[in-house]
Amino acid sequence: MDILTGMRTYAAVVMTGSFTGAAERLGISRALTSKYVGQLEDHLGVRLLNRTTRRLNVTEVGQAYFERCRQLVDEIDELESAVSDQQTAPRGRLLIAAPTTFGEMFLAQAVARYLDEYPEVSIELVLADRFVNLVDEGFDLAVRIGNLQDSSLIARRLASCRIVVCASPEYLQRVGTPTKPDDLERHCCIYDTNQGSGNSWPFRDDDHRFNVNVNGNLRVNGAVAVREAMLAGQGIGYSPAYAISDELRAGKLKIILENYESDELGIYAVYPHNRHLATKVRSFIDFLITHFRASAEWDNV
Repeated sequence: MDILTGMRTYAAVVMTGSFTGAAERLGISRALTSKYVGQLEDHLGVRLLNRTTRRLNVTEVGQAYFERCRQLVDEIDELESAVSDQQTAPRGRLLIAAPTTFGEMFLAQAVARYLDEYPEVSIELVLADRFVNLVDEGFDLAVRIGNLQDSSLIARRLASCRIVVCASPEYLQRVGTPTKPDDLERHCCIYDTNQGSGNSWPFRDDDHRFNVNVNGNLRVNGAVAVREAMLAGQGIGYSPAYAISDELRAGKLKIILENYESDELGIYAVYPHNRHLATKVRSFIDFLITHFRASAEWDNV
């Protein structure tokens, strides 16, 4: 008999809890499912399952065999998939999570170009300013900005991102331009609640890192809202450069306190640890790395 077929069938029976469920999963008849498991038991010389008319119980040795059996079957499936993927173009569905502002301003355009190149892939791009659990929520990958903490994920760096303090020239002319971070305490500052810093903004003076608590009467939950409030002369904002690069070049906003900027943040593509990474995921991440290497000009302001 084919031992691998027997192992695959037995694993399916245990995972589904019945011969009928295993048969449906494998696309074979119930009688053939039972036959394969019986042949596997004969080959091993042990009873893996206790069968009654109403219940199916896994024996002690059957449970131990199942654990190793499932691992081997998974590894063989991954190996076959890896070899097959190397011979085929990317295809299938990709579920991707990304921050709202960066996704709308930059990632959506990259996705469109990727789909032009790989039309057999379909993409669902979920834009949300929350931390998604890739495994529990079924995402293939996510784009994240900041200092990564989750060691259970693999990260590929796409680009860097300055976080700058800025305001409109009109506001600075009216109220004055801060020359050091402590001066912000006398200004109206706009908080972006999506940023972990909140109203405690980080700065750096040479190798000395410190935070300054700022004040203001406007709190928003997005970089675009911060940008619009600054353009309206509402106050000083703490913003990723990518969200305001056009306004900076046009002179509608002005960076201040450049000598005290905190460390750059990374923009990453992250995905769960897998022994085999699907072609569609690998090709999309490689595409993003190339795309943003050529087009990420927001820090050059």
